[in-house]
Amino acid sequence: MKINNHDTYVVLADEKGDVTDFASFLEYQIPNKFKGQNVIIDLSEFKNLELQELLLFLKTSNLHRKTKQSFVIVNDAINPDVIPMEMIVVPTLQEGVDVVEMEAIERDLGF
Repeated sequence: MKINNHDTYVVLADEKGDVTDFASFLEYQIPNKFKGQNVIIDLSEFKNLELQELLLFLKTSNLHRKTKQSFVIVNDAINPDVIPMEMIVVPTLQEGVDVVEMEAIERDLGF
């Protein structure tokens, strides 16, 4: 796993090319090593990502977002209309950073 730390968020990316293993690995890693951090999962290298593969991140996303931290996935292979509303999936890393910043402002304002 590639880890790129920033002041207000961390970007995690897969190094092995296996989205299923990466999702499974993150189920343990996110609550234990990245608790209290805003997380961006960079799946932009997966150009043929299927909805079923994306849904492997749903449980981790929901659990992390319950802790009042952002969980954003970067990928542009899936039609946004079929992505569940509780998941945040954006097409570029910059948009992922923007979402993290917007959610931080919303939390500061009490939303």
